[in-house]
Amino acid sequence: MSQPFPDVSATTVADLLSLDGRHALVTGGAQGLGRAIAQRLAEAGARVTIADLDLDRAAAAAAAVSEQHDAHAVGVEMDVADEESVAAAAERARQELGEIDIWVNNAGVFPSVPALDMPLEQWDRVIDVNARGVFVGAREAARRMPDGGVIVNIASTAGFRGTAPGLAAYVASKHAVRGLTAQLALELAPRGIRVLGVAPTFVPTEGNLAAAAADLPEGVDVMAVMRPGLIGRLAAPDDIARVVLFCASDMSMVMTGSTLLADAGQTI
Repeated sequence: MSQPFPDVSATTVADLLSLDGRHALVTGGAQGLGRAIAQRLAEAGARVTIADLDLDRAAAAAAAVSEQHDAHAVGVEMDVADEESVAAAAERARQELGEIDIWVNNAGVFPSVPALDMPLEQWDRVIDVNARGVFVGAREAARRMPDGGVIVNIASTAGFRGTAPGLAAYVASKHAVRGLTAQLALELAPRGIRVLGVAPTFVPTEGNLAAAAADLPEGVDVMAVMRPGLIGRLAAPDDIARVVLFCASDMSMVMTGSTLLADAGQTI
């Protein structure tokens, strides 16, 4: 088996963290965790493609990232559950900003429906986006990484344990992401591609807050019922983005196949 990963022991910390000259694509990147991740990767020097179901929102996020960090950024339309859409968006990104070096599978859905009431169509949709979408994204990324690269899959603490009632499909999909991360790392290492997972705790993003509020009685403040972890506060999107930056950078060169818990201590 080839051993294509370099020893970076003599590299400075600044150079290890730098993504200068690299092209990163973030799925579901127009808001929430995805946008925070795109911002940090751009700040580290990467050219960034923001992929999202909503093209206008992706373009607006890319413009904001570009202005904030003086970075090359573009927005593309992508439905991660549709392999033709993923392939087309990946190819457009490659044509716009060059070969892809970093791919972050962040897009996901999380409807809350009791297991006994969940129609199979809804189960299939969650698995299609959260698990199949990660596989297709990783596959299309790897096909466009001739010189190696890094794939980061956003999992969840739900990939390590059961969680709130109503999230059977979500929990199953995130366990699948952990398994895919390990298996893809095994298969892609000879191509010089590292694969890592990041498993966040609950983060109060636009989508998460809306989903959580939908399950609460009318008039109950969703923020009032959120439990801070051992760090004494809720995680912010940038807390997770910094872990993704570590994974995407050469700081984590010796790592592949792992899923890192970014859980504020909540799974202890």
